Amino acid sequence: MEKAKAPSSVKTPGSSSLKGFKHSKPGLWLSIGTSAFGAVSVVKDVRKAREESDTLKLVNALVGAAALITGTALLVRELRQLASDDVLLG
Repeated sequence: MEKAKAPSSVKTPGSSSLKGFKHSKPGLWLSIGTSAFGAVSVVKDVRKAREESDTLKLVNALVGAAALITGTALLVRELRQLASDDVLLG
């Protein structure tokens, strides 16, 4: 039996016209901005953990901060690579 192929005009649930947005400059800037909002949450978690003297919550908040820093660094690197690949920027 052959699988029926969907016509090219029909969009599947996973496909979107915004598929490449995540790897575009505006998409990367949006992701960096989202990370900034995440940093606010991490700061609140650290303050709360310190007020409660809860070491486990503090470690959790610091691990979250490390994840945010690493993720943001990856986004910045990708943004720089996009800029260096841009022919118009020289």
